[in-house]
Amino acid sequence: MTDTSSPRTNIKVIGLAVAGAVGGFLFGFDSSVVNGAVDAVQNDFALSATLIGFAVASALLGCAVGAYLAGRLADRWGRIPAMVVGAILFLASAIGAGLCVGVVDLIIWRVVGGLGIGIASVIAPAYIAEISPRQLRGRLASLQQLAITVGIFAALLSDTLFANAAGSAGDQFWLGLPAWRWMFLAGAIPAIVYGLLAFALPESPRFLVLKERDDDVRAIFARIWPDDDVERAIRDMRDAIKVDEEGSQKGALRGNRLGLKPIVWVGIILSVFQQFVGINVIFYYSTTLWKAVGFQEKDSFTISVITSITNIVVTFVAIALVDRVGRRPILLFGSAGMTISLAVMALAFSQADIVNGAPSLPGAWGPIALVAANLFVVSFGASWGPVVWVLLGEIFPTRIRARALGVAAAAQWIANFLITVSFPPLADFSLVFTYGMYALFALLSFFFVFRVVPETNGMSLEEANTLLPPRNSAQRKAAKTT
Repeated sequence: MTDTSSPRTNIKVIGLAVAGAVGGFLFGFDSSVVNGAVDAVQNDFALSATLIGFAVASALLGCAVGAYLAGRLADRWGRIPAMVVGAILFLASAIGAGLCVGVVDLIIWRVVGGLGIGIASVIAPAYIAEISPRQLRGRLASLQQLAITVGIFAALLSDTLFANAAGSAGDQFWLGLPAWRWMFLAGAIPAIVYGLLAFALPESPRFLVLKERDDDVRAIFARIWPDDDVERAIRDMRDAIKVDEEGSQKGALRGNRLGLKPIVWVGIILSVFQQFVGINVIFYYSTTLWKAVGFQEKDSFTISVITSITNIVVTFVAIALVDRVGRRPILLFGSAGMTISLAVMALAFSQADIVNGAPSLPGAWGPIALVAANLFVVSFGASWGPVVWVLLGEIFPTRIRARALGVAAAAQWIANFLITVSFPPLADFSLVFTYGMYALFALLSFFFVFRVVPETNGMSLEEANTLLPPRNSAQRKAAKTT
C-alpha cells in the first residue's frame, strides 16, 4: 500500500481518529469519576471495605462482557453501530448511577455503563488502526490512550469542582442532591457527544472489504486517502482476509496449543500486565490513599488532578516516539521505570506508622511516596498505557481483529476488576505487600516483552498480521531490527 503523505489527507485521517478515540474518553472518565465519590458513597450507604471495593469495580465486570461482545457486534453490524450502542449504554449508566437509591442499583447501573465502556474500548483502537495509513498508525492509535488520560483528567477535575463547590463530596449541591451524584451525572455529556460523533464517521474500510462492499470502500478512500492506490489497498486487505479464512468460523481464534492462536495469547497477556501493575489503583483510589497518609480532602483532590495532568503530558511523549523508536523499546523502558517506582512506594509504606487505624508516613516518606507514585504514572503513561493499545490494533489478522481485540480487552477488564476489588482489603492487610506485588508484575512484564512481543513499527496492518512472537535469540534480534 502506498504511503499517504498529503497534509490535507493526514488532517482528514487525524480528524477521524480523534473522533473515534472519544470512546477512550468515556473509558477514562468512567474509570476515574468514582474516585471522588468513593468515601461519600461508602458513608451514605454504610459499606464495608470489601463492598465499596466491589461497588467501585462492578463496572469492570460489565466492561469485560461488553469487550467480549463488541467484536461480534462490530463484525456483524459494523464499527459505527457498535459505537452508538456503547454511547447509549453509557448515557443510561450516568443517569442511573447519579439517581440510584441504594448500593444494589448503583452496582447495576455501573455494570450497564461498563458494557458501554467495554464496547468502546474495543471499537476505538480497531477503528483507528483500520482507517490510518501505516506511517501515522502508531501515533493515531496512541490517541486512544491520550483520550483515556484526558477522560481521567476531566473526571477528576469535575469531581474536584463539585466537591469544592458543595464543601465536600457528601454535601448537598444543585437540586438538593449530594455532590457525588453530580459526579456521575456529568458523564451524560461525553456520552451524548460520542453518540453524535459516531453518526458522522465513515465505516471502517477493512470492515467494508470484509463484507464485499468495494464501492463503499472506494468512496471512503476518495475522502480520506485520495492519493493512495485504492485497488491495491483493497487487494491487500482481501488477500489478508483469505489467508485467515480457514479459521473464519467458530475456530477463528483457536490455535493448535493452549486453545487460542499464539498471537491472541500475546494480546491477552499484554492486556493483563497492563492492569496487574496496579495503575488504576492510582486513578480509582488516589484521593482516599492520599487522605490516609495525611493530606486533607481538598489537597487529595488537587494531587489527583495533578497526577492526571502528568498522565496526559507523558502520553504526548509516547505519541511522539512510538513511530520513531518502535513499540518494544518503549515498553521495556516503561517496565523498568514502573518496577523501580513501585518498589520505592513499597519501601515508603514500610516506614508508615499506624495512627487511628490508618497509615501515616513520617518525615520525608510522604513526599517520597508522592514522587514515586507520579514517576510510576510517568513510566506507565509514556509506555504501557498507549503502546499496548497500538499493538492490540496491529497484531491481529483482519478477519479476527475485532473478536481478538474483544478477547484481549475482556482479559484487560477482568484483570482491572481483580486489582480494583482486591485493593481495599489488600491495603488493610499491607500496603507494602500490595505495592511490592505490583512491582513484581512490572518486572515480569519486562521479561515478557523482551522474549515474546513482536515489533510492528513501519509495517502495514497486513504485514504486521503475519508476525508470530519471536521465540529464540535470532528471532528476537530480527524483531529488534525490523
